[in-house]
Amino acid sequence: MAASKPARADYPDKPIRLIVPYGGGGQTDIVSRLVAEAIGQRLGQQLLVDNRPGAAGNLAAEMTARAPADGYTIMVGSTGPFGGVNAALYKNLGYDWQKDFSLIGLFCTTPNVLLINTSAIPVKTLPEFIEFVKARPNELNFASSGIGATTHLSMELLLERAGLNMVHVPYRQSTQGMTDLLAGRVQARCLGLPEAEPVKHDPRVRALAVTSAERSPNWPEVPAIAETIPGFIGVNEFGLAAPAKTPPEIILRISEALNDALQSPSLQADFLRVGAVPAQPNSPESFSTYLRQRSAVWTGLIQRLGLSAE
Repeated sequence: MAASKPARADYPDKPIRLIVPYGGGGQTDIVSRLVAEAIGQRLGQQLLVDNRPGAAGNLAAEMTARAPADGYTIMVGSTGPFGGVNAALYKNLGYDWQKDFSLIGLFCTTPNVLLINTSAIPVKTLPEFIEFVKARPNELNFASSGIGATTHLSMELLLERAGLNMVHVPYRQSTQGMTDLLAGRVQARCLGLPEAEPVKHDPRVRALAVTSAERSPNWPEVPAIAETIPGFIGVNEFGLAAPAKTPPEIILRISEALNDALQSPSLQADFLRVGAVPAQPNSPESFSTYLRQRSAVWTGLIQRLGLSAE
C-alpha cells in the first residue's frame, strides 16, 4: 500500500545530507558533488556533501545505517558497503549490508588508470611495467584509498593476472596517496580518472593503462589493460542508498530525480569531462542486480588472495 502512495508533497522541505565515504578531492567526492547538485536542483533542496572517510566506506555506512529513515540522509557507495565486498573483508561490521539500506540507483562508473612514478619505475608501457615488477618481487609498493576500495582491488586483480608481487600501502585520504606517488614514496597506484585528471600531464607520473574494457575517450592515448591481459575489467561504480525503512515513496522521489538528472545533457557532459561514464536511468532493483554481478568479481578475488582488513 505504501508503495502505491504518491511521493509526500512536502518532501523535501529542508536540505538533505549526502554522506560520501572518502575525503574531499578524491574521485568519489568529485562525482558525488556533480550528482548532488543535479539532484538538488530537481528536488528543490540542497544536497549537502558530508565527507566521512575511513575503513573502505564502513564508517560512512555505519553512520547511514543508524540515521533516521526519513529521506534526509542518503549515502554514496558501491559494492563495498552495498554489495557485500566489505563483509568479505571485515570480520566485524557495524551494519548489515543486506538489511540496513534501501538502494536508490546507480549514477556513474569510472575506470581506474594505472599510474607510476617515472623516476622509480622508468618504463613506458604496461608490458614493460610487468617485466620490471616481476624482476623485483615485493620490492616495490602501490598506494590505494583503502583496503577493499575498487582502486585497491583493481590493482590486486592486475597483480594476480600478471603474476606480480607488490606491497600494498593503503591511505585514509586518497589525496595523501597521490602526494606520496608524486614524491616517489610509493611507486604506483590505480586511481579513478576523475582524480587523476589534475596530474595527467605531470612529468613525475606516467599513465600506463586504464582498467575499463576499452580506452577512455578522455585518455585515448592510454591503452586498456585488456589490450595486454584479455578480459580484464575493474571499474568503480557509484550509486545512492538510504537507511532501511525509508518510506518507499521517498525512495521513489529521489530515484525519479536521479533518473531525470541522468538524462540531462549537462550532467552527462560534466561526468564525461572528469572521466566518468554516466549511468543509464535505472531502478533500485536493477542497481541491486548490478551490485551483485560486480561484487561476485571482487569477493572471488578477496577469497583467492585471502585478503582481510581490520
